[in-house]
Amino acid sequence: MPMTKSQVMTYMAKKSGLSKKATGEFIQELVVLAYKEAKKGFVIPGLGKLVLVDRKARMGRNPKTGETIQIPAKKVVKFRIAKQAKDAILIYKK
Repeated sequence: MPMTKSQVMTYMAKKSGLSKKATGEFIQELVVLAYKEAKKGFVIPGLGKLVLVDRKARMGRNPKTGETIQIPAKKVVKFRIAKQAKDAILIYKK
């Protein structure tokens, strides 16, 4: 089960020596900055990069009816995991 926001803040507060409130404010500001900078690409070193990507128009199928439909082009937000993170997380898979 993933950690909750409160668990993350408690852990980070203990590790940094900051109050839980200050840690929560720091995390919130990091999130706001990531949203603002995503258009240019926002990097968290060692973790990954938040990027805005143009997805081309394409043909798809309605899974219920099997009918072919046109899916329009759109912009999507993606998070690209850093190689360092992949290597650290998947170390036991090798």
